[in-house]
Amino acid sequence: MSTRVQQARTFVKVGDERKKVLALALPAVGEQFLNLLVGLVDTFLVGHLASSSAAQLGYGSAQALAAVGISGYVVWAVTTLFIATAVGATALIARSTGAGQFAESNSVVRQALLLGALMGLVGMVVIVLLAQPMMYLLGAPPDVLPLAVSYLRITSFSMILAALLFVGTAVLRGAGDTRTPLYLMGVVNVLNMIVAWLLVNGQFGLPVLGVRGSAWGAAIARSVGGVLVLAILVRGRGTLRLDRLPRPDRVMLRRLVAVGLPSCGEQLAFQLALMVYAGFITKLGTVAFAAHNTVLNIESVSFLPGAGFATAATTLVGQGLGASDPKQARRSGNEAFFQGVIFMTLMGALFIAVPHWMLSLMVSDPEVIAAGVTPLRIVGVIQPLLAASFVFSGALRGAGDTRFPLWIKLFSPWLLRLPLAWFLIPILGLTGAWIALSSDLAMQGVLAWLRFRTGRWEHIRI
Repeated sequence: MSTRVQQARTFVKVGDERKKVLALALPAVGEQFLNLLVGLVDTFLVGHLASSSAAQLGYGSAQALAAVGISGYVVWAVTTLFIATAVGATALIARSTGAGQFAESNSVVRQALLLGALMGLVGMVVIVLLAQPMMYLLGAPPDVLPLAVSYLRITSFSMILAALLFVGTAVLRGAGDTRTPLYLMGVVNVLNMIVAWLLVNGQFGLPVLGVRGSAWGAAIARSVGGVLVLAILVRGRGTLRLDRLPRPDRVMLRRLVAVGLPSCGEQLAFQLALMVYAGFITKLGTVAFAAHNTVLNIESVSFLPGAGFATAATTLVGQGLGASDPKQARRSGNEAFFQGVIFMTLMGALFIAVPHWMLSLMVSDPEVIAAGVTPLRIVGVIQPLLAASFVFSGALRGAGDTRFPLWIKLFSPWLLRLPLAWFLIPILGLTGAWIALSSDLAMQGVLAWLRFRTGRWEHIRI
């Protein structure tokens, strides 16, 4: 047996179930933290825009925060194009790795990168052509709109390489390698920090670019990450290797799309709901919208253990089913949730106990901090159900059951969050918006848990 095959078969065999989950989840948590840190660094830098920089640019930190925040909705909506490829690749590689079919894994790698590059090109064209109309659609205030359009057009040119970074790390995780994506995101973050810090406030005589400096930091960093993940796969990692130029394989592309397309639909439905929801909040004014996006950034810290343990669930459930051991797959999903809920509940306790302190870490504007306190406490309460949403949805995707999460995202945001927000925001303002958001997230957790309990996902063929 080759060294590479032996390496693959021991990727996740590191002891009992708890250790297996931790071995995959902790590097994935670190990766998610570093991925999130790109946005947090940008938020911190534009949220602490120097007074001299603000005078030169003609806008302050509240406008900069709102511009970066509202642009993020569009960037994440475009990212749904990459998710279809990434989810399909992770599920297929996990199955083939569990079954010991490593040639098939490498076929998935080639087709996933080819499809990812195409999706990145589509995303770039969409943003370049539609940046301004999308900002009008989201209701960006006049003092925020040109800043947001500028941010989007700068980041658009990194979309192809960003897609390859997204898909490349997904294929590595499918094979059980969660450490390499962690290291890659470390490099991406160092670059983003350096470039954004230099350009937002114009260090060492460089131009003061404000929001545009933040955009250049993220674009350059993610582009370098895309080049690096390609280099790693060409060299070979574990059983995975990009050993030749990808050429379209209709059968494999259809399999990727069949598994991944519902996840793309899931995220697209969710992101469109978020954009409608953001339109409600922009009407509350720049301070409220800046507070909303600051709370979103802090809340996303609690997503880290959820996303990390969801990655472990995706990989182990997929590999368990690939090895024809559905009981093992079920145990892995439940153990991932058990560990994830502990971490996320602790994060929720912090949100409830010290919201002022956490908000002040991100922004110095006292009005923004005051507006964000109650929303941050509200989202702290629902952390256990948010853990269920993350981990059990990840387990279902690992099994190839990607249609049910799509139905969740069609039902809960559109039939619960948006009607509640429409009703509560005129009465309670930003607090009403976060009651609606938290009710939606809690419902998603309940539905994902109920689906996992049925065991229907154990019989899905991909």
